[in-house]
Amino acid sequence: MRTRIIAGNWKMNTAPDEASALVTEIASSSSVQKAPSSVKIVVCPPYLSLTNAIKAASGTNVSIGAQNCHHEEKGAYTGEVSPVVLSSIGVSYVIVGHSERRRDQFESNDLIGRKAARALACGLTPIICVGETLDERDDDITTDVIGTQIRLITSSAGEDVIKASVIAYEPVWAIGTGRAATPIQAQDVHAFIRSELHIFGAQHVPILYGGSVTDENAATLFSCRDIDGALVGGASLKAASFCAIIDAAIGAG
Repeated sequence: MRTRIIAGNWKMNTAPDEASALVTEIASSSSVQKAPSSVKIVVCPPYLSLTNAIKAASGTNVSIGAQNCHHEEKGAYTGEVSPVVLSSIGVSYVIVGHSERRRDQFESNDLIGRKAARALACGLTPIICVGETLDERDDDITTDVIGTQIRLITSSAGEDVIKASVIAYEPVWAIGTGRAATPIQAQDVHAFIRSELHIFGAQHVPILYGGSVTDENAATLFSCRDIDGALVGGASLKAASFCAIIDAAIGAG
C-alpha cells in the first residue's frame, strides 16, 4: 500500500503569526488527529514563516515543508536558501520544480534534479513537480513532455533519489484557474507517470495531483488508482477546506 500525502503549498501567503495560527488550527482538527500513519499531512509556508510553523506543528501529525531550496549546501549564492539550513530548523519536505519556478525562474530539469539530490542528501524529502502547459496539452504532447521531464530529472538526480522522492503532477493549465483536470484525465497522466517511474524501479513512489484540488473534487480524484494524494494550493489556506481534503484521503483508504 502506497503512502497518501496531502501537502499544502501556501506560496507567498501567511505572515509568521498567521502561519502559527493556521498550523495550530489544522493540527488540532479531528481530521489530522484521526489520520492513520499511511496518510501524511504536510504544509509548506513561505520561508519567513517556517520557524513559527515548525513550533506550532511540534508534537502533532503535521510535517513542515519548504517551497524551494538551492542545489548547493552553502556558498556565494545571494538570496538563496540552503537545504542544510532548512533541515537543521526542522523542515522535512521541500518542493522542487514547481511550475511557477520553471516559468518565472527558468528552472531546467537538470537543475531540478540537482536540487532534489541535494535536498535528499540533507535529510529532506523532495516533492518533484512535473506537468504540461495548455498549449502542450492541446498539441497532444502531454506524455512526451512529462516523460522527458522525468527522464532528465532522473538523469540529473540519480535513480536512488527518485525512489526516495514524491512526484507531483501539475497540469499547469489548471493551477489557480479553478479548472481542474477531470478524474479520467488526471488518472491517465498519473498512470503514465507510474509507468515511467517503473523503468527506474520507482513505481512505489507516491504521485500527487496538483491542479486546483478542492474539498469538492478531492474524493473523486482520490478514488483513482494512481492518485496518491494532492499538492493543494488555495484550498490549503483555510483549515476547513484543507481538512476536508484530508478527510477525503483518509476515506479513500
